[in-house]
Amino acid sequence: MQLIPHQDSPRHIRLNEADNVAVIVNDGGVPAGARFEDGLVALEPIPQSHKVALADLATGQPVIRYGQVIGYALEPIARGSWVREAQLRMPSAPPLDSLPMADAVPARLEPLQGYSFEGYRNADGSVGTRNILGITTTVQCVAGVLEHAVARIRSELLPRYPNVDDVVALTHSYGCGVAITAKDAYIPIRTVRNLARNPNLGGEALVIGLGCEKLQAEQVMHEDDASVDLSEPWLYRLQESSTGFGEMIEQIMALAETRLRKLDRRRRETVPASELILGMQCGGSDAFSGITANPALGFASDLLIRAGATVMFSEVTEVRDAIYMLTARAETPVVAQALVREMDWYDRYLARGAADRSANTTPGNKKGGLSNIVEKSLGSIVKSGSSAINGVLGPGERYNRKGLIYCATPASDFVCGTLQLAAGMNLHVFTTGRGTPYGLAMAPVVKVSTRTELAERWPDLIDIDAGRIAAGRASIEELGWELFHYYLDVASGRTRTWAERHRLHNDIVLFNPAPVT
Repeated sequence: MQLIPHQDSPRHIRLNEADNVAVIVNDGGVPAGARFEDGLVALEPIPQSHKVALADLATGQPVIRYGQVIGYALEPIARGSWVREAQLRMPSAPPLDSLPMADAVPARLEPLQGYSFEGYRNADGSVGTRNILGITTTVQCVAGVLEHAVARIRSELLPRYPNVDDVVALTHSYGCGVAITAKDAYIPIRTVRNLARNPNLGGEALVIGLGCEKLQAEQVMHEDDASVDLSEPWLYRLQESSTGFGEMIEQIMALAETRLRKLDRRRRETVPASELILGMQCGGSDAFSGITANPALGFASDLLIRAGATVMFSEVTEVRDAIYMLTARAETPVVAQALVREMDWYDRYLARGAADRSANTTPGNKKGGLSNIVEKSLGSIVKSGSSAINGVLGPGERYNRKGLIYCATPASDFVCGTLQLAAGMNLHVFTTGRGTPYGLAMAPVVKVSTRTELAERWPDLIDIDAGRIAAGRASIEELGWELFHYYLDVASGRTRTWAERHRLHNDIVLFNPAPVT
């Protein structure tokens, strides 16, 4: 990465020697006539995080960033010009039938030993970073009653059980009015089931149903599932009430108190760092995402993999255009084929809605300098680090091995976060360039800014400022180690993220590609 170093001079970052564009670093951008240390002169004002042409580009010439083609010039672009989205033709998505398959598998990284955190060991062998009473639902009809009950549980019961961190209602929009036997209905059903088994809920949630809904409680908690303890009361259906609302609330509170007694007996214990299950996501991305925050996450990901942990990255439309770089890193051809399977499924899903992966980019992404989904994808996959990809999960599936896992999800922040929770995530890290107050109730969310300006403007929302990399105040390696230690501190409960302190929790949002009736 080439960085013009002086804080008070025009600065740009060129990531790869093959790149013929660079990204403007200066807060507020650079004016026309600005001269960079390498002799480049800006021919017009160029905003921060947008691209400047490093050479004259002819019509049809590839525009290269990250050493990869992000577009083709639709018109001549002069050296020193602002390279705009409208001047580029987006490349076609890589064909899925001719990808490199596990032919560049990275060597196994040297093990990293001696790191641990303080977590809650669950009966199913998983480890929680928080000790939360979870109450899930089988249908949206019960959400209002449950939310009322949870408010009372939090104010009246929770203070009596100081070792329990919180009570969370896992409400959602599924359960009835849906084609529950449709081809893709298994996705929301297994998501609800696996959310209830999240390690931060002790591996088992209580269930509140209505009684007449299509999604029955037995589909959420299987009686033949040895990993779930059903020896104590775990279910209440509102239609069992004889006297109405008041009785419903009292029954839910009684059920909750029984579980609170059990959770309150739990204590943190020292567990190896290998018990961490980190979910990584980016939202409100900009051109700095692939320069600062995501590379730091990638370095920290490699550290966690070396320590034996599980790290998940996701968002199908944000890896689709760089899939050839991932299938090559797959541990085996079987893993590579699983990546292709998930890309193909999502291509067909989008096509049913007369859309494609280009629908992903937002006005904020573009204002932040990202010209198209190809450029966004190349910056997104950087957070996966350099390790071999060890496994692939479909939407709503639960993790079944350690290592670097691709968890196939939509790119929607809330759907992705929900599916990573269902996969077993016990800690979340979220990078942002434009800024978002995103948070989750079931897992701590570490918020990492791509730019220092955002961290300074939102000091009580951003946990880690990765913009220091662009300013030359920290290296990717230094910030990666900082994140690694911060993860362990947050997982241990020694540090609370800003989202936790403010109780910023976005809704559980299921991915339901099946019909609604």
